[in-house]
Amino acid sequence: MTTAEVYSALARVVLVNRGLEEVLTEVVQIAQDALPGADHTSITLMRGDKAWTAAYAGKPAYEADELQYATGHGPCMDAGRTGLMLVANDLAAEERWPDYAPRVVSELGLHSSLSAPLPFQGSTIGGLNVYADRPGSFTTESTLAAESVAAHVAVAVMNADAHAEATAQAENLQRALTSRKVIDMALGILMASHHCTAEQAFTILSRASQNRNKKLRELAVGIVESTIRLDKP
Repeated sequence: MTTAEVYSALARVVLVNRGLEEVLTEVVQIAQDALPGADHTSITLMRGDKAWTAAYAGKPAYEADELQYATGHGPCMDAGRTGLMLVANDLAAEERWPDYAPRVVSELGLHSSLSAPLPFQGSTIGGLNVYADRPGSFTTESTLAAESVAAHVAVAVMNADAHAEATAQAENLQRALTSRKVIDMALGILMASHHCTAEQAFTILSRASQNRNKKLRELAVGIVESTIRLDKP
């Protein structure tokens, strides 16, 4: 594929209403077909200390990634951390990753790698990884195409992170509303049984929470459930 064809293929990838894994699986296959010299491709994502392969085309790419995760460093992880394009066109002579390069050559038969970082990085960082069975496989054209694909991966990842954050916020709000509802019900029960005001009922509940070392919501749930059991015939 030419660079223009890569852009065209990426533009046709639908992001809306699709899971991140599904999107990245399609993108990584485009990379496999588009990048000059590519034999195997993958996408590494990292969040905190955890790194994983989000999608891959060709099992050697997945296995090469796993070798890096085991040692905690390597071209794909370092590209994600530093934001640098890392090209190794002769892994047999590579000195930057002495614990990794000899193994990827001897165990997997890979001799070239290209790792393009995600250009827009938030809570999730990472990169596009491209591997070749022969040395000297990657050119300037390869790096330009890899940059285009990595940018598209970054957009997909940012969308997924934003969706996950919005979902988490909605779930937290729902939990908060549920807790408030239960506490209000418990306060109503205490007001009725103790013939007191809402403030006095809250004081009773708060003191019980401190004395029993339990959260207000836990005590409120217990009060409501006890009342429901007593009301049953």
